[in-house]
Amino acid sequence: MKIGAPKESASGEARVAMTPASAKDLQKLGYECMIQKGAGEAAGFNDAAYKAAGVKVVSGAALWKDADIVAKVRPPTDAETKKLTDAKTLISFIYPGANAKLLENAKGQGASVIAMDMVPRISRAQKMDALSSMANIAGYRAVIEAGNNFGRFFTGQVTAAGKVPPAKVLVVGAGVAGLAAIGTSTSLGAITLAFDVRPEVAEQIESMGAEFVYLDFEEEAQDGAATGGYAAVSSPEFAAAQLKKFRELAPEVDIVITTALIPNRDAPILWTKDMVEMMKPGSVIVDLAAERGGNCELTVKDEKIVTKNDVTIVGYTDFPSRMAAQSSLLYSNNIRHMMTDLTPEKDGQVVHNMEDDVIRGATVTKGGEITWPPPPPKTQAIAAQPKKDKPKELTAEEKRAKEAAEFKAATKQQVTLLAAGGALMLLIGAFAPASFMQHFVVFALACFVGFQVIWGVAHSLHTPLMAITNAISGIVVVGALLQVGSGNIIVVLLAGISVLIASINIFGGFLVTRRMLAMFQKS
Repeated sequence: MKIGAPKESASGEARVAMTPASAKDLQKLGYECMIQKGAGEAAGFNDAAYKAAGVKVVSGAALWKDADIVAKVRPPTDAETKKLTDAKTLISFIYPGANAKLLENAKGQGASVIAMDMVPRISRAQKMDALSSMANIAGYRAVIEAGNNFGRFFTGQVTAAGKVPPAKVLVVGAGVAGLAAIGTSTSLGAITLAFDVRPEVAEQIESMGAEFVYLDFEEEAQDGAATGGYAAVSSPEFAAAQLKKFRELAPEVDIVITTALIPNRDAPILWTKDMVEMMKPGSVIVDLAAERGGNCELTVKDEKIVTKNDVTIVGYTDFPSRMAAQSSLLYSNNIRHMMTDLTPEKDGQVVHNMEDDVIRGATVTKGGEITWPPPPPKTQAIAAQPKKDKPKELTAEEKRAKEAAEFKAATKQQVTLLAAGGALMLLIGAFAPASFMQHFVVFALACFVGFQVIWGVAHSLHTPLMAITNAISGIVVVGALLQVGSGNIIVVLLAGISVLIASINIFGGFLVTRRMLAMFQKS
């Protein structure tokens, strides 16, 4: 079968759905690759590079006629949709929730349409998650765009000419785009604050060097995540507390990057006109939700404006296209991985398995039928964790009663073990010689004390403790070596076993410790 990528017809779109590198991988799956003449030039891939990769460069009309599978970036136009047939498969961004007419047209043509924006957010499908790929680039580019419009350094500097304070950046929303923005901002040296309605992402934000902005709103903190890896819609009470917090931060921050957007919904207003007026002159707002109205009340789609108080608001919606080469590489890889799932035999033949969660979830039309929306995947998204009930708080009397019962049970267990140990010692002492008992008592006490000490160590400290016990194992090895030449076959055998086991312990302890330390070393 033939797979082709046409030139994008949308104004200003520079991305392409097939690169020379992805074409080579598609050929390994048994496909013949085609590209429309000039389709990759805006992304930095000329026709000669495609020809060198074994791709056939053709006209647009020839591609739509001959290709069995058409891979695009933007949703097809009405004219392009009419070129589809029941023998063709289209793979592209579709946004089915907002493109009902497109679905009806594709249904009328009988074509199979796979929406890359509908790939379910489950672990197995991460390699095909084109939304995350593009959001990652948008988050990075947003910080670069903010820096381009910001009149100072991101990092603080102390020079002979004077002191420059670090920029303070607030990232609203810690999804894929938000985390990319946080990583870029902190790497540039800015003081980075981040907010999200899902408190479970706080640890991830702080691990990246940013500070999580907490709200004193416990009820919403337990209900901030929805299925599909997106944040849930906030309650009015929580939204009011959120806006109150943002008003406190508005005079302090220099750059605001907003990323809060749920697919097929209008963007929530999180940064109001009065907040913009509170910001310092020269501040910058980059609104990544501009395509759906924007998180900032003053955002103008696809434009950059400057307010009366000299605050720059960037409402561009083509951030991935502004990094077309990188975006095309990532998106074409997402397409290639999708084709790998569609070609299980690697024989250049599409197998549209609707029992596969990923393929079923991404398929919006097939066989003259609209198959969107899909049923929920059998494997739910990682972010959709079941709510946990709060443990019941105990009164002071109940706590004392519980502690007394636990102490009683622990005491009973210890007394029982001591009694059993004492009885065993008496039984052995009744028959064993005095010289044996002298050593045996020391051995028993050492085991008892060692067990009590190790049992009280936290689990997280067991690996460092293993390194310390290497010293004890060394003493065991020395003692066993002294007994190897005793002449008694039993003593020699036991000494040999002791040397073997202690040596394994020493070697393993140092090996594990070294690997543990390597986790904290930069390569």
